[in-house]
Amino acid sequence: MAQRSSLPIIPIALLLFGLVGILLLTIPTQEVRDAPGFMYGIVLDAGSSHTALYIYKWPADKQNGTGVVTQHKECQVEGKGISSYAGQNGAAGRSLEKCLDQAVKDIPKERHQNTPVYLGATAGMRLLNISNPEQSSQILDEVGLKIKSYPFNYSGATILSGQQEGAYGWVTVNYLLENFIKYGFIGRWFSTGRPTVGALDLGGASTQITFVTQDAAGDKRDMMKLRLYGHEYSLYTHSYLCYGQDQLLKRLLAQIVKSQGYSQVVAHPCYPAGYNKTFKMDNIFNSPCTSTEKPDPYDSHGTLTVQGSGHYEQCMGNVSELFSFGSCPFSQCSFDQVYQPNVTGSFMAFSAFFYVHSFLQQIVGRKISTTQELEYATEKLCNITYDELMIMAPKSKSRLQNYCASSVFIKILMLRGYGFDEESFARISFQKKAGDTSVGWALGYMLIISSLLPAESVGVRKTLTLGAWRTLLFLFAGLLFGICAFLLLRCRDRRKKGGDQSTI
Repeated sequence: MAQRSSLPIIPIALLLFGLVGILLLTIPTQEVRDAPGFMYGIVLDAGSSHTALYIYKWPADKQNGTGVVTQHKECQVEGKGISSYAGQNGAAGRSLEKCLDQAVKDIPKERHQNTPVYLGATAGMRLLNISNPEQSSQILDEVGLKIKSYPFNYSGATILSGQQEGAYGWVTVNYLLENFIKYGFIGRWFSTGRPTVGALDLGGASTQITFVTQDAAGDKRDMMKLRLYGHEYSLYTHSYLCYGQDQLLKRLLAQIVKSQGYSQVVAHPCYPAGYNKTFKMDNIFNSPCTSTEKPDPYDSHGTLTVQGSGHYEQCMGNVSELFSFGSCPFSQCSFDQVYQPNVTGSFMAFSAFFYVHSFLQQIVGRKISTTQELEYATEKLCNITYDELMIMAPKSKSRLQNYCASSVFIKILMLRGYGFDEESFARISFQKKAGDTSVGWALGYMLIISSLLPAESVGVRKTLTLGAWRTLLFLFAGLLFGICAFLLLRCRDRRKKGGDQSTI
């Protein structure tokens, strides 16, 4: 009798589960998009003095037409820039091997074939392309062949124009400062509406200034329009070739040697007193930036000795002669007859600007945020002897002799050249990195390029809405509770019947 009485439980349970199944068919579903993971890109920043490899990544479904890019890894290539390997077959390509090997490890294997690799060469290669176009093309071909031997998607090696280098640096700065977009607490990106920041870049062979301006274009060659994250920006950007730190120092030395009649012993007012060095003539006059200063006749294997005199005022005079502040064919100019509107807003100065500024602050022992403080620190530095500098900054031994000239150059460039005054100079931030990302043109380049890459399709699957899930959970809980209650009641009835039968 007990078995027969328990049989209705099974059909009742099947009936309830059937009703739930029918209910599931009538409940509306919604599409859920699975994250497609990350895409990766590699940019090789082939500068005049060195090369750096940067790996970037961004969600495969892009944001507002431009990928939301972050720096994944970086690798500093050993040795000098690729332009220094001119005439050495295969050397430029071989110099990249260690960092390319590292990139293979840093990027997931399944993403290798879809990872684009771009090499952008800057002012060092621009100079080589002027002096020897054949060697320039050969180096680009060599590095291209080397990159092609790796399991990535080689997307080209090119020489960037100065305007591109400046604009990409500006994009990097404002992206890292979240002036374009920002990730909000609601879990998505949104436009911040913040004003942009200008970019000041000082490399080895050129220097760039870039900022947004509303002024009418005095020279359209220096104007550029960019569209990022749904907004259009009108930029002023100019690159000064031969005004990078290394080429500037070479030009300064060539000018001083020429002014002293190419004598065997030359006094250098920007070198600290007590510093002496012997130079080969070819190391001074082997650049397109100094070729016009060559002596006649010229012996490339000849040598001369340079002695530091540490004279601030004379150094100022020599460096000032490297600029041309004369006639201006436009309404206003910076120098060398180049149009420039008035600087506006805040700026970030990076690359060599950061290193020289940091050294100045180390020497004076305090922050430098005004023009008076810059003037004081520069003069103090130029009057310190070489032996004193060795004690004050032993870790900077290889470049100690150059800091006075570089500091004077930056002071003249910013205050007299670009036109920063006391108020605007205070709005310049000198930085090496923003967060964990290096500041330079490479990230901006990847941001622009990533907008041209195809987005990866997002996986779509069907799922119940949150309300439907809650309803189902309630029904299943009710069903489970009902079955358990029914079984408990049945067990109690059986025990009761069993007790009655034993009594009889």
